[in-house]
Amino acid sequence: MEYTTKLFGKIDVNEDKIIEFPEGILGFENLKKFTLMFDSESSSPTGLNFLVSLDEPAFMMPVVPAIAVKPDYSPSITGDIEKAIGPLTEDNLLIMVTMTIPSDITQMTVNLNAPIIINSESRKAIQSIVENEGYDIKYPIYESLKK
Repeated sequence: MEYTTKLFGKIDVNEDKIIEFPEGILGFENLKKFTLMFDSESSSPTGLNFLVSLDEPAFMMPVVPAIAVKPDYSPSITGDIEKAIGPLTEDNLLIMVTMTIPSDITQMTVNLNAPIIINSESRKAIQSIVENEGYDIKYPIYESLKK
């Protein structure tokens, strides 16, 4: 199916590449359908990606796999999360974190406190606030990305 986006123009998205957020994302609860865009030469989203709204052409968020910036990242996944997006296993779980990329890229950060948890089998996702685990909202990543 063809969608128009502000950043990428017209994109063709196969039905199996659409990620549904039943509850929307934080602050944008009305946006439910997204796709994950990443380097076309890679077969998986291992670096910088864009979570692109298919409901609102102007909306997208830069995201990165949490383990790429913090290998020991392990937020609690509650039964409510699995109820919303389906049972999670090592094989179908993908955890992304949103990035803030200011004009001074040395100040790039990710939000470890509100990960995006994706079930790759059901193609459903949720953004959840991690409670009482000490994860930063503005975790600096420039140095780790340089490596």
